[in-house]
Amino acid sequence: MFTRTNNLGGHQGDVWEREYRNPLLVTKNDGPQADTLRFLKFLKKDQKYIVEGRTILDLGCGTGRNANYLAEKGNSIIGIEISKTALDIAKSRAKESDLEVGYRLGDIGQPIEIKDESVDIILDVTSSNSLNEAGREVYMNECNRVLKKDGYMFVRALCKDGNKNVKNLLKDSPGKEYDTYIIKEIGLAERVFSKEDFIKMYGKYFKILNLEKKTSYTTFNDRVYKRDYWLAYLQK
Repeated sequence: MFTRTNNLGGHQGDVWEREYRNPLLVTKNDGPQADTLRFLKFLKKDQKYIVEGRTILDLGCGTGRNANYLAEKGNSIIGIEISKTALDIAKSRAKESDLEVGYRLGDIGQPIEIKDESVDIILDVTSSNSLNEAGREVYMNECNRVLKKDGYMFVRALCKDGNKNVKNLLKDSPGKEYDTYIIKEIGLAERVFSKEDFIKMYGKYFKILNLEKKTSYTTFNDRVYKRDYWLAYLQK
């Protein structure tokens, strides 16, 4: 079940397992992500939406940074993660804080065992970027299926527009599918989006309440790389 194929013919589950055992890209920070906190603030302030007491699906939950924080706030959390190492860390942190979190080992490019329209909020914080096209179609359909009417979704996706590093990667290390490249050092396939492509994909299922570009910098192999993201606030 947990053998998502990447554009090299390998398995993204194996890639993420190695990454969490010996982190090169992922952070070791255990606090909630700033972009997630901004999204929650948007829901409270702009949408007048009560975030506490909700059912929240955290796709690619990693070591539980967001999931455990949201559980502390009185929410019912389902966290899906493809790396057993990451999931074990998430569970351990939840246990230390006496939190009940519904962690599951799984692939977000596969059907999810969750009832239709049973989730209030979905989080995808740069998790679906390594899905292939077949997995992405399943992911989109499943998000639409499980999210309640008028429910919200936060997506942080990799941005293609105006990024020279992305342009070079697409040229020098292309994947087999559209707008994908391979980070050869770890075998990770990543999908980047133009603004037009992002709107076309997500706008098919959701209303886009806010879409903005954010720039950050990542250190990899002792070099600093510019990373651009789309931050999208969506509503079904």
